[in-house]
Amino acid sequence: MEIWVNPRCSKCRSALSILDEAGVSYEVRRYLDEPPTVAELDAVLQRLGLDPWDIARLQEPEAAALGIRDWPRDAANRDRWLTALAEHPALIQRPIITADDGTTVVGRSEDAVRSVLP
Repeated sequence: MEIWVNPRCSKCRSALSILDEAGVSYEVRRYLDEPPTVAELDAVLQRLGLDPWDIARLQEPEAAALGIRDWPRDAANRDRWLTALAEHPALIQRPIITADDGTTVVGRSEDAVRSVLP
């Protein structure tokens, strides 16, 4: 199991506590320090069944600076969104958890985190 976290994020800390409480083994990826590549983001999004704009944190200052809120949300602009998220990982929703079986969730709620537990 892998979890993408920002250690300063309360939702990330909560998810880690749930995983610890459940006694599962996991790897932490501090995605701000080790940003995912476009290919990694694309693979995660495919497992989530989402598009890049669905996991974008549009209230972040970087989003305003890029003007990303106004970008078209369509197939023609998907790569543009992926590139922006890879280059500006603070824009990625967190935490993202990928279980050993490939199940992936955005673990913002306790139920979402528990859904990937064995």
